[in-house]
Amino acid sequence: MRRRGALYTGSVTGSLALGVLLAGCAGSRIDGGAFSSPKGYQVRLPGPGWQVEAGASADLELRRGNPPGGMLADATCGGPESSRSLDVLARHLTIGLAHRSTVLSDTWTVDGRPAAHRVVRGSRDGAEVAVEAVVLRGPRCVHDFLYVAPVSAFEDGRRDFKALVESFAEAAR
Repeated sequence: MRRRGALYTGSVTGSLALGVLLAGCAGSRIDGGAFSSPKGYQVRLPGPGWQVEAGASADLELRRGNPPGGMLADATCGGPESSRSLDVLARHLTIGLAHRSTVLSDTWTVDGRPAAHRVVRGSRDGAEVAVEAVVLRGPRCVHDFLYVAPVSAFEDGRRDFKALVESFAEAAR
């Protein structure tokens, strides 16, 4: 994946910032509370308070100011990621966290497929953050989902994140 090896979390200041190192994707649309990607998948937007980031560099990037947090959905189609294990891909999503510790590492089922799931705590730019990551492989793409928040606000957004991930569906091709 073009952004592997770089943590999605940018600096955490007064509000949480998500940063990614990949160009945005034209052709995405939001209709009836659902985000559709031209990469062939759809997710439902989470509950109130989450705002879509215009000009985001992931397929979908959401932020919430109170309690602070951010989440994203992204896909990479083709490339070496298709042959890497889900565990390795999930670990790569949190590279860049200092003093990191894995809180939870298990497997979810998303859209009928196994998905690597991790919860990691660490620090980024001096701020303590928690990160929840889910990675699954579809027939054409590797799909990443990420939720990041200050440790003190982390639990407040987990239900919304889980709903976003569980809503994932690939378009029939």
